[in-house]
Amino acid sequence: MSGDLYSTERMTLPDRESVSRRTYLKTAVAVGGSVGLTACVGELTTTEPQSDGETDAQRVPTGDRDSLPDRQHAWNGYLSQDAHGNYEPPAHHVLRYLSIADSVALDSAREQFETALTDLESAFAWSSDGLLFTVGYSPRYFTQFDEQPALPESVEFPEPTALTDLESPTFDTYELVIHFASDRPDALLAAEEALFGSQETVNGREITAISDLFDEAESDRRTGFVGAGLPAENQDVEGIPSGNPVPEDAPLFMGFRSGFERTQATEDRVTIEAGPFAGGTTQHISKLQLQLNAWWNQENHFQRVAKMFSPRHATEERVGDVGEKLTTDSGLAAEDVSNLLKQARDDGVVGHAQKTARAREDGRPVILRRDFDTTDDDHAGLHFVSLQRSVSDFAKTRAAMTGTDIADESGIGPRVNNGIMQYIFVRNRGNFLIPPRSRRSFPTANPEANET
Repeated sequence: MSGDLYSTERMTLPDRESVSRRTYLKTAVAVGGSVGLTACVGELTTTEPQSDGETDAQRVPTGDRDSLPDRQHAWNGYLSQDAHGNYEPPAHHVLRYLSIADSVALDSAREQFETALTDLESAFAWSSDGLLFTVGYSPRYFTQFDEQPALPESVEFPEPTALTDLESPTFDTYELVIHFASDRPDALLAAEEALFGSQETVNGREITAISDLFDEAESDRRTGFVGAGLPAENQDVEGIPSGNPVPEDAPLFMGFRSGFERTQATEDRVTIEAGPFAGGTTQHISKLQLQLNAWWNQENHFQRVAKMFSPRHATEERVGDVGEKLTTDSGLAAEDVSNLLKQARDDGVVGHAQKTARAREDGRPVILRRDFDTTDDDHAGLHFVSLQRSVSDFAKTRAAMTGTDIADESGIGPRVNNGIMQYIFVRNRGNFLIPPRSRRSFPTANPEANET
């Protein structure tokens, strides 16, 4: 690992002439550091200035830090929307897992960290065209404080654990994680390089560095992407069969659209309502490995639709090639959920969407997904990022999705024909608390107690 908290040992940039522009930019994000940033800027900078004298790489909008909401996770109002009103996630993502250096005193480091974060918010607009990010803290982070109880009762935030008998994940116990997201890979990498590398100024603003606050040996960097075209252009990895089976306009490796407005919790629903962390949320991040050889080679489109949505979706052709027939929800009818067990027995298969819908309250999910595909470790995967008021909301949703009860009662088994269980394997799990923006920089376990 290099001295600027980047590791590029597993990946190098491909020859520019051998790949598409989007693949080259995605790889630059995965490589990171000054190498990735230089590649991004070089690719995005036009050879001729535009009418106002600026190049493409200089067109990242700057931010107005004073206008931002107190919720770090307030992204929806700053995202673009499709023709149906669904929020469109940023294309490029980076997860920076960090642990605080032993020599760092939080009381003296807090101002440095907050200054760095506010510098970013001035340098880049809070939007997909600029930069969005959250800072979250693990249960391990809060164990260093002497307050009793360690965290207020208003925060339900346990250590990560295995959630099914089918998994044995590594638990991410880094002290904090920063989730960066942007449509502009150059903005994302410039922000990282300013915080953790050697670049002092980005987008016309000086950025306070924070690399001295964290332990280089206790860090990790994970990357990914989401959006039509990106999975198809990056499918030459383990876990996806040869022959380029992922459709060109699919936004995810499994081929279908997701994240419909009505299949997401609202930001209000996932926000903590009381206590010193009111305005914050909890975050669960799973690293999932995808094994899609059977998905693409053995299943036909009818079977993939049945497993992803429901058997009735397949027979009634509700979905289309990649989900283009769906608008603001996944097209579930009431009987798809109420008659789930009967359908599973009759058809010998149960849909992923059918099962997961059982965790809804008042017709809406209780988690807000901000997940994205990845080719980390040269293997197809998914970083499942979930926001919820309490981590138990995620556990409830995951139990519904696992569908052990349906698998047992219908006789279909725990994996095969049980939604998409056959194709996803949990490798990592981590739980984090995302405080409100006003308390995001090295918070104590019970801030109100310290302020009185």
